[in-house]
Amino acid sequence: MSRESAGRHETARAPHMGDPMPDFSLPDSDGRMVSSVDLLGRGPVVLFFYPRDESPGCTVEACAFRDAFAELVDAGATVVGISADTVVSHARFADRHRLPYMLLSDDRGVVARRFGVRMFMGLWPGRETFVIDQEGIVRGHLRSMSQPQRHVALARRVVARINGRGEGTVCAS
Repeated sequence: MSRESAGRHETARAPHMGDPMPDFSLPDSDGRMVSSVDLLGRGPVVLFFYPRDESPGCTVEACAFRDAFAELVDAGATVVGISADTVVSHARFADRHRLPYMLLSDDRGVVARRFGVRMFMGLWPGRETFVIDQEGIVRGHLRSMSQPQRHVALARRVVARINGRGEGTVCAS
């Protein structure tokens, strides 16, 4: 196995609190490329990785972010979901569940690996949320497959802290 092909399956460590978010560029559900740099500067970024469009837990999580979307946007946050599903699958998923935020297609899992997202059942990237400040620094991280709604609670807390309504950073597993 070549060094290049071996590296494709390795997962980096998740960025720690205070680390810069890894750079990336992925297509959204309309096929437009969105880069990490495009997301910065306007306010906090809530970046959530989820295993699969339309799976029960992922639908609960996606709809929880939908239901909290106005509150997060009012607090200046940008919400972005990332999974290995295709652009077409994301477009259907967003339409079916009225998801108002961007869904990005990481069909090769490159970005999930850069963020150190653990694999679920050895098949899909797991459920992890990162909250990043406007300078691109990780301020919150949650890894939880069994409680998808906890991800929204983390996002609310960390966005409030970034906006000066709380202290410190949050990391939970």
